[in-house]
Amino acid sequence: MSDWKRTTKEVGFENLRPELSQAINEHIEKYNLGEILSDVLMCVQTDSEKIKKGLFGGAEAVYTGAVITPRWLVWATSGTKSQTSAASAQWNDVTIQDYAQSSFAKMIPDSGLNVSGRFTDASENGLVFIALEENAAGVRCKEIALKAAQDAKK
Repeated sequence: MSDWKRTTKEVGFENLRPELSQAINEHIEKYNLGEILSDVLMCVQTDSEKIKKGLFGGAEAVYTGAVITPRWLVWATSGTKSQTSAASAQWNDVTIQDYAQSSFAKMIPDSGLNVSGRFTDASENGLVFIALEENAAGVRCKEIALKAAQDAKK
C-alpha cells in the first residue's frame, strides 16, 4: 500500500489549482513553447496527502497538474513542503511507463506514470514520477498518455 492517499480528477486547464496553471504558463513562456495548450487531450489534477506514520511522520500534501497534448506532456507540482515548479517534454524525447509495471512498484507500491528522457529545461536525461490515483480519471490519463506517446513516434 502506498504511503500516499491520492485523489485524481479530470479538470479543465483553467480549473487547475492557480499556482499549478500559473507555473505551467510561466514555463511555456520561459521556454518559448508557443500555443502548446491549444490542443489538450486531457488535463488532470492529483492531490496527494501523505499518510502519517509513526511519531515523527508529519503531514504533507503535494498537488500535481498534468496536461497531455498530441506532442507534449506538461506538468507542475506544488506542496506544503516544496516550491511550485513546472516542466515539459515532447513525446518524441521521452518514454513513459505505467509505474505499476516498473521494478520500483514491487518495493514502493504506488500508482502513476514514470517519464524518462530529455525534458525541455534539462540538458541531461531525467526521470520523473507523475502520481495518479487508481480511479477512472487516473486510468484514463495513463491510457491517453501512452497512446499520445506511441502516436508521436509513428
